[in-house]
Amino acid sequence: FPPSQARAGIISTVEVLKVMEAFVNEPNYTVWSDLSCNLGILSTLLSHTDFHEEIQVFVKDVFSPIGERLGWDPKPGEGHLDALLRGLVLGKLGKAGHKATLEEARRRFKDHVEGKHILSADLRSPVYVTVLKHGDSSTLDTMLKLHKQADMQEEKNRIERVLGAISHPELIQKVLTFALSEEVRPQDTVSVIGGVAGGSKQGRKAAWKFVRDNWEELYNRYQGGFLISRLIKV
Repeated sequence: FPPSQARAGIISTVEVLKVMEAFVNEPNYTVWSDLSCNLGILSTLLSHTDFHEEIQVFVKDVFSPIGERLGWDPKPGEGHLDALLRGLVLGKLGKAGHKATLEEARRRFKDHVEGKHILSADLRSPVYVTVLKHGDSSTLDTMLKLHKQADMQEEKNRIERVLGAISHPELIQKVLTFALSEEVRPQDTVSVIGGVAGGSKQGRKAAWKFVRDNWEELYNRYQGGFLISRLIKV
């Protein structure tokens, strides 16, 4: 896909973004997954520049037509890939700050927490990511409470992977501290730290410092196994 060529300096990023715009009516999940991944890489590269906000606007422009078409609720005859696509698109729009997506995510999250209407499994990650990205300390506390109350390890892991979306520096530190707590299984600590590293520019800096400050404990915990190499990679 062209973004790999752009990263290699073969073609310009502007040309890549023009190609991406051409996929606005594409219905295929695999294509959108690829677009999402590559836009995420571009967003990371641009997070240290003046263009970061502009790339968020671009994400909203590209993903909002497919988001409106899919909506929040499954339609008759939909398959597994449609559900995956809905989760991908809504999560992308929510993280980018798409107003209608953020409002609906907050409404559904409130209903979920209060037990009025439990979120379907495929909508939980995008909703959690969205409310955390634009949330505060009470949002994080609520999410940590959901983690503690979760009966299924699958739900605990789902929450652990998205906690790093929180934006405030002091809350990022709280998530990193949580990663090494007894609340998180040792094999899942890497997912929490990795989520922080991938969540924002501030998160990347904080996660790198946290790993350095706690290197001895982390190294002793994983004894040079595959999890330590995964941690370094993220």
